[in-house]
Amino acid sequence: MDSTDESLIAAYCQGDKTAFGEIVRRYADSMLGYLTRMSTDREEAQDLFQETFKRVHEKAHTFGGGAFKNWLFAIATNVAIDGLRRRKRLRFVSLNEPVDCAGSDEEFGAVVVADDRCNPSDEAMKAEQAEKVRQAIALLPARQRATLVLAYYQQLSYGQIAEALGCSIGTVRTQMFRALRKLADRLPDIGKA
Repeated sequence: MDSTDESLIAAYCQGDKTAFGEIVRRYADSMLGYLTRMSTDREEAQDLFQETFKRVHEKAHTFGGGAFKNWLFAIATNVAIDGLRRRKRLRFVSLNEPVDCAGSDEEFGAVVVADDRCNPSDEAMKAEQAEKVRQAIALLPARQRATLVLAYYQQLSYGQIAEALGCSIGTVRTQMFRALRKLADRLPDIGKA
């Protein structure tokens, strides 16, 4: 099926159930990656993924045109922020507790390099740095985390992020500046090698 996202959502609203399946297939990987980065827990991200597409299903008729991807990420961001608020109310998390990112090598900038010359100490240092980055991102406020993840991991422009988050481009720039400043304060030694 070589349809645009917008034509798929329109077809779904007119009763084509296969169109919704195609939308889910198109965005499954990027959406699950985004939600994992937002929640830092793979199981919770899967629940947020289900809730996101449940809301897309329920609100498909309200899609008013424009870029479907931005609309989808707006829903996912709202679901993730709601999940973070709920989690904050339900349990306390120790800052000493390790972050569970269940086997994904692409989480928060972890890089796997295929190089026969890599030595174990370099690999251990890279893994340690990636874990520090994961933890630092997890400590960012929800809006700053969403802005950073949408920009760096989902490769959205500031205009697309503004549309997804329902704010101005200036607010996106401010959130990005604050997020990067907090990361620089928490991670002063990363990148100075």
